[in-house]
Amino acid sequence: MSKHHRNRSWAPAPEALPQGVGVIDDHTHMSAVIPFARRMDRQARERGQDPVPVYGVDEQLEQARAVGVVGAIEVGCELPNLQAAVDLAKAHPGVVHAALAIHPNEAVLHGHRGVPGPDGLPVTYRPWHDTSFEEAMEEVRRLAKGNPDQVVAIGETGMDLFRTGRDAMDIQRQALRDHMALAKELGLPMQIHDRDAHQEVIDTLLADGAPERTVFHSYSGDEAMARVAAEQGWYLSFSGTVSYKGNEGIRRALSVVGLDHIMVETDAPYLTPMPYRGRTNAPYMVPYTLRAMADALDLPVEEVARATRETTRQVYGI
Repeated sequence: MSKHHRNRSWAPAPEALPQGVGVIDDHTHMSAVIPFARRMDRQARERGQDPVPVYGVDEQLEQARAVGVVGAIEVGCELPNLQAAVDLAKAHPGVVHAALAIHPNEAVLHGHRGVPGPDGLPVTYRPWHDTSFEEAMEEVRRLAKGNPDQVVAIGETGMDLFRTGRDAMDIQRQALRDHMALAKELGLPMQIHDRDAHQEVIDTLLADGAPERTVFHSYSGDEAMARVAAEQGWYLSFSGTVSYKGNEGIRRALSVVGLDHIMVETDAPYLTPMPYRGRTNAPYMVPYTLRAMADALDLPVEEVARATRETTRQVYGI
């Protein structure tokens, strides 16, 4: 099937994890799954394909529970989504938890300081970008401090030199430092977004002193970077990219940091694991990624799943 006619339907549910394992999706955007699925449905209909169902958060969580995914960390990383992530956690106590930050690509848009990146996309401002970055960060701080039962992490923060050009690198670096300071102030773990900025992120973490529990979400580095993470006690969270052809470095990183420093995530609605890359991702897809991780480690999937569950609970206190 050509890309033009690619399958836009939901991937079939994976085989359920063994009874009692109960893993947690370390990083997801369930609210964003809804408009993403609507877009897939519209494209499918335009091409004469079967309609694509659109599932709300309640349905996503139920589908996840059916395959052994019992919890999720919902990430709000744009100003309009911060309160929404907290509200989602309040609506699903003990199941959904929130992580809050201003995404590195968003950080440069606040105050209209954006710079085009290598991806070639134009810089686009939304109404909330009229708000200064300092004011946006204050909202992150207010919500994180005021909702300790819901907010379990600061993130995703970091640096992204693919979407944002190097001329704005210093802005992203300062934003990362501001988030690091907030995570330390509140005693919270921090989730890192690192895209084409491995050395820049590492240098900043080492220079300022990373928060005690620092997590590289959707780890995209290689084996050598994983050794640095292992030396520093940082955690690596693996998404569907661990299953992609050509990502041998990501797979080797698993054994470098060890079972007590790995987690699993979807980053839904993106990064759907193979063989369903390109379709809508959601927390129910976690077992596919876990099986790719288990294959890379040559271990039973149950052992890897339990390890991610225990690490996630310890890092976030959930």
